[in-house]
Amino acid sequence: MHNLRPLLQSEMSLVRAKKHLGQHFLTDKNIAAKIVSSLTPTVGSYNQVLEVGPGMGILSDFLLQRTDLQTYLIDIDTESYEFLQKKYPQLGERLINDDFLEMDFGKIFLGKFGIIGNFPYNISSQILFKVLDNRDQVVEVVGMFQKEVAERCIAKPGSKEYGILSVFLQAYYQVEYLFTVKAGVFNPPPKVLSAVIRLTRNETEKLGCDEKLFWQVVKAGFNQRRKTLRNALSSLINKGKLADESMLDLRAERLSVQDFVNLTNKITQTK
Repeated sequence: MHNLRPLLQSEMSLVRAKKHLGQHFLTDKNIAAKIVSSLTPTVGSYNQVLEVGPGMGILSDFLLQRTDLQTYLIDIDTESYEFLQKKYPQLGERLINDDFLEMDFGKIFLGKFGIIGNFPYNISSQILFKVLDNRDQVVEVVGMFQKEVAERCIAKPGSKEYGILSVFLQAYYQVEYLFTVKAGVFNPPPKVLSAVIRLTRNETEKLGCDEKLFWQVVKAGFNQRRKTLRNALSSLINKGKLADESMLDLRAERLSVQDFVNLTNKITQTK
């Protein structure tokens, strides 16, 4: 046991943060503990958690102390993977060297599970859309994001931050901004502030509209957010039948999730 700490310290120098992977390794153990303690598996009735991009395992150390969770780690970085194999030999096949964005959750998890991570900022939106695509399995997410992305996730109608991600996430999850994290606790430090948020799956199984059309309406509305919805959605609506629809005279940022559901239903009725 006396040789374990020097061994790990020497190995840590072998794991370099890679710019192309968007890696910024968290170094503050207090913040790591706070992030891990923000997981609330009793709320979502799950007992398995997947950590994305564990790097050198600062979150993993605390995750593996939790007896209420079975922890899985996935890292695309072979250097990190090999380091973590030595650090956590007990994980076996629960340590995965692969791309999270390409991962087939159904092959690993039979039921519901949570996701946690100090997420690479260059793919943070893609991670959230991956979560949305698997919302029936992913019941909780606790993660570190660029502060600007975190603010978009929690934004409310009428704010400049409110957009596609806000609507989609809030349609299926309760989104909470937990705390802000300064750049100095990372190696290398990012040029932006960071924030930790928590997503908790809500009770919405179906939105009560054509969900494929809902996604099209939201995307089209925000892709031309300076236009009124009547103009932004011109390819999706029958103008003659919705001439008196007042919501179409607004910009997308003014509509709540429920407004978008209602508008989607009105468009469906005219087809």
